Amino acid sequence: MPLSSRSTLTQYLIAQRRRFPGASGDLNALILDVSLACKAIARTVAFGELADGLGAAVNAAVGGETNVQGEVQKPLDVLSNEVFLRRNEWSGTLAGMASEEMEEPSQIPAAHPRGKYLLVFDPLDGSSNIDVNVSVGSIFSILRAPQDVIDSGRDVVEADFLQPGASQVAAGYALYGPTTMFMLSVGNGVAGFTLNPNLGEFMLTHPDVRVPADTHEFAINASNSRFWEPPVKRYVDECLAGKTGPRGRDFNMRWIASMVAEAHRILMRGGVFMYPRDMKDPSKPGRLRLLYEANPIGFLMEQAGGRASTGRQPMLGVKPSALHQRIGLVFGSKNEVERIERYHHEPVTREAPAPLFQERSLFRD
Repeated sequence: MPLSSRSTLTQYLIAQRRRFPGASGDLNALILDVSLACKAIARTVAFGELADGLGAAVNAAVGGETNVQGEVQKPLDVLSNEVFLRRNEWSGTLAGMASEEMEEPSQIPAAHPRGKYLLVFDPLDGSSNIDVNVSVGSIFSILRAPQDVIDSGRDVVEADFLQPGASQVAAGYALYGPTTMFMLSVGNGVAGFTLNPNLGEFMLTHPDVRVPADTHEFAINASNSRFWEPPVKRYVDECLAGKTGPRGRDFNMRWIASMVAEAHRILMRGGVFMYPRDMKDPSKPGRLRLLYEANPIGFLMEQAGGRASTGRQPMLGVKPSALHQRIGLVFGSKNEVERIERYHHEPVTREAPAPLFQERSLFRD
């Protein structure tokens, strides 16, 4: 399609807004602010080790400390978080923000007006991969602020953000790879935009992304196999058995260790991603964060015809209990995710041991 006939992100949002004649335009403005933050982060990420040449902003992002998750922050984690905050606090569309990098919600400065939305984000997902030049990204989720926050203008608190994924107004991510892409859903399917570096604009390149219902690819961190619950182990074993196994076909296994990159591959060509609850650390009900990782990615998958689940229940139906709550996550091609859910609900049966290893006795019943 020639460049002149492609819609920009702004044009796409205007077209979506026309479905709701009474809309104020605040959501469009907020999404454009988010996209601008992503452009700024993309530019910084693209410089890699040359980023010091960008000036004091990068040098001030010291990093090396641990965030609320107990993870070591890289300088770009800190800088990306600041970019999201500064680009989104001024326009009057937000009542507050929450981030992976901050223990408490961020308040809108008194100098700026407050709005009716909440923004939750992971400013730089997969940042541990930057050193090896693997794709990373930013994930965001937009919620409506509770009515009393809107009416009173009070400061937001943690409880205001504890809304199930089905309540999301919009969600998406930016992928910083060979090209920078911006994947978005405003509740009417999923659209993908590619950053045109000459124009500095996100152009619509994938107008109606759909996840195939079936797949022959799965992604999981196999090094944790000894900690998996039986339903997950059963599913993976069946996939690995290939044509001679119960699935009757060969599967490919992928693992990038960057959830944005994994989600993007699945949106583009199908597959299933698993970071399930396991017994590696029984105190943690999962590795990924519900509000700013699992819910926005789950929203995109469901809007694209896929499915997102904890393995036991739909992801978007989970009621959060904490701002930084962790959870197990399975998403992707609908039929595969539903199979994994079914395995979790079926009773666990022990396989009969091979005859060579069966217990023997001189005394039989």
